[in-house]
Amino acid sequence: MTAKPKLYYFRGRGRMESIRWLLAAAGVEFEEEFLEKREQYEKLEKDGCLLFGQVPLVEMDGMMLTQTRAILSYLAAKYNLYGKDLKERVRIDMYVDGTLDLMLMIMLAPFKPPKEKEENFALIMKKAKTRYLPAFEKILKDHREDFLVGNKFSWADVQLLEAILMLEELNASVLSDFPLLKAFKTRISNIPTIKKFLQPGSQRKLHPDQHYVDVVRHILQF
Repeated sequence: MTAKPKLYYFRGRGRMESIRWLLAAAGVEFEEEFLEKREQYEKLEKDGCLLFGQVPLVEMDGMMLTQTRAILSYLAAKYNLYGKDLKERVRIDMYVDGTLDLMLMIMLAPFKPPKEKEENFALIMKKAKTRYLPAFEKILKDHREDFLVGNKFSWADVQLLEAILMLEELNASVLSDFPLLKAFKTRISNIPTIKKFLQPGSQRKLHPDQHYVDVVRHILQF
């Protein structure tokens, strides 16, 4: 029996959350070891598990994988969520990188000083509504298909849905001017593996709170 992938990260979203989403979308069960003390992190470094001294870390297929983008690319290819050829793959990469730019702004927001949070929130919403969401609305309008690439469920669809839900936590009406994205959200959310991941009690993590921020700061010492 093949061992389940094992994820090493903090008990929160961060850069690991997209990896959780992609595994869940592929219907792959996984285990997690949560880093809660500096000593756990130091042991992973001492054991040579962290190539560049960073997490996420995913143990699977006899490998210790680091670097978020590399891990996601591997999972997408392994579970047939990465298009049928190079042209589809590069489009998936473009769309994924676009959503990641936006998601990183949201991920880093809880670590901002209180006086900067309101300004940062406004910037996130502005960029979402004027740059990222219009781009994806146009993609869906131009090709008139259910999915972003090749009319087949892919990594790009998974990550766009994740980004949409992150935005809606900040502003529930963010999709009000984007009808095709609203329909996309409903469509992708009803894919059985995604629907299961969105249910309470899944391994999907909650919006980061102050405890999560404090633990990450303590372990990474910043």
